[in-house]
Amino acid sequence: MAATEIEALILAAFPDATVELVALADDDDHWQARVVSERFRGMSRVAQQRAVYAALGDRMGGVLHALQLTTAVPT
Repeated sequence: MAATEIEALILAAFPDATVELVALADDDDHWQARVVSERFRGMSRVAQQRAVYAALGDRMGGVLHALQLTTAVPT
């Protein structure tokens, strides 16, 4: 899955987000992502990450094999 597709899905769910993606392999299957959004404020880290995974839907485990995810609120 291309970085632009991943970013688009995340931004559709979190329009205010800053999304940084780094390829962990040359296969478009393994990514590292940092997502910063004001919408995460008040949410536990687990809830933040679940929300991002929900935005990616059934692509996780399919076309997107692995995502090392970090979430945060703006400082």
